[in-house]
Amino acid sequence: MPNARLLALAALVPASVLARGPRGEVVRLALPRSVRVQLHAGGKTVRTASGVVVASRGGAEERTWIMTNAHVVDTENIKGEVVFHILAEAPARDLTAHVVARGSVPDFDLAVLEVKGAVLPAVDFASDAEASVGDDVVVVGAPFGRSLSVAAGIVSQLEGEAMKTDAPIGYGTSGGGIFEVPSGKLIGVVEGYRTARVAFQGATESYGFDVPMPGETFASPVAKIRRFMQEKGLGHLLTNETAAKL
Repeated sequence: MPNARLLALAALVPASVLARGPRGEVVRLALPRSVRVQLHAGGKTVRTASGVVVASRGGAEERTWIMTNAHVVDTENIKGEVVFHILAEAPARDLTAHVVARGSVPDFDLAVLEVKGAVLPAVDFASDAEASVGDDVVVVGAPFGRSLSVAAGIVSQLEGEAMKTDAPIGYGTSGGGIFEVPSGKLIGVVEGYRTARVAFQGATESYGFDVPMPGETFASPVAKIRRFMQEKGLGHLLTNETAAKL
């Protein structure tokens, strides 16, 4: 029979807390700190991706800094004036931004966008040694430009400034944050993923499509992110105690 004392203790805990668990708590923290990134040109959306809030400042000049990928902000083959939109979902906001730092692909596939006149809650960074292979993670991104969604997995590889996870993602998740469970701290940013070509023969013609390979989602770990920020003169954003941790 069930232990009466355990049943009594369980009755004192709200059902929402019992149902949420550590992964759900991390998702609750991660979603307000994650955004969609859109590139508009010629009056339409030409690219969608994801981003994560790495720092923000209040006061007389409110500002927020968003990290995404360098390949996301590449405008070389886009015609017309490009406008970067940051779409936050909790609460819903459509903000404009400009690029303040961009790395080179593939060495530093990272970039930082700055939003003026708004403060969004920023992530807490894990220490360089805090992540390990096998750690549980959640990845927050906006696959195919839709609303933010969450994928779960583990750290499948970690070697110096290279990281992989088996969390399933899709196009549009580039720049999304990878959060450790149960701390909720940022341990990486998605760069891309390896795909496999799947082909099959129809009645009259052949078809094929690319699918993400499990365990082959590439990411920049926090050690690489910190080095990038330092080299771009933005290292102070990661240590300033006035950063908004809402």
